Amino acid sequence: MIRAWPRRLGRRRRLVAAVVAGFAVLLGYFAIRPASGPLVLVAARDLSPGVLGPGDLRAVALEHPPDGALRSGATGRVLAGPMRRGEPLTDVRLLHSLRLPAGSVATPVRIADADVAGLISPGSTIGVLAAWEGQPAELVADDVKVITIPRADDDHGALIVLATTPDQAARLAAAQTGGHLSITINPDLP
Repeated sequence: MIRAWPRRLGRRRRLVAAVVAGFAVLLGYFAIRPASGPLVLVAARDLSPGVLGPGDLRAVALEHPPDGALRSGATGRVLAGPMRRGEPLTDVRLLHSLRLPAGSVATPVRIADADVAGLISPGSTIGVLAAWEGQPAELVADDVKVITIPRADDDHGALIVLATTPDQAARLAAAQTGGHLSITINPDLP
């Protein structure tokens, strides 16, 4: 009877080891199985506003994707604001989806100092100044909203897109032809 005890214990050890191994395989399967939701596009890395390239987004299965989540077709479109890595891309994050106030137009302008663009973000309220050689700066547009700040790959200033009235757009276009543009940042009061 004493000699039978090690044999019984040995058989049980094998059974317990088999059950534990099976449980480990099952847990591994649940850990690596793909999510059971639709594929949506998410940011592959932190993104700045601008034109989306082929490596900027990746498809991920999400069980409960947000409303308006894009599943394809975002390459070449313009991202209106920054995105964090892993954040789902929705239709309202793209420039064509932004709602401009009634009577407004989207006006791209290039400000002289590219570093100044780092001080503002989409939604900021700014004023735009124009300076011509030998003359004092003049305010050409005030209380305009920043729509987006596309990333720039050159050193010719910073491109920003503003929501302006058609009259402000005309003044800004005239100012850009011979002057240098700079901005003032208006505080956003509640």
